[in-house]
Amino acid sequence: MTLWFEAARLAVVGNVALLVGLTAVWGRNYRAYGANHTLGLLVFAGFLLAENLLAVYLLYFHGTFHGWVYSAAPVAQRGMMALNVLELFALAFLAKITWE
Repeated sequence: MTLWFEAARLAVVGNVALLVGLTAVWGRNYRAYGANHTLGLLVFAGFLLAENLLAVYLLYFHGTFHGWVYSAAPVAQRGMMALNVLELFALAFLAKITWE
């Protein structure tokens, strides 16, 4: 495994953890207040959670995808890792302001 591939895998797991927490908070807030903005955040988190769960499956359990990414050019691995890590930072910031 390359460092880039492992960083991408860890970032995706972090994204799932943050999205589960955000979905719980926004779901509770939507039930309490019924605001359309909160519903929008909840739907957004749901789709993003589905995307990240698919990424977890592909990166951890799907052999063909795993082999393809592992044998890909380093620039592709770095690019995938960068996107996952940037998403992790964005979700961490969103979680911070949500839980304040």
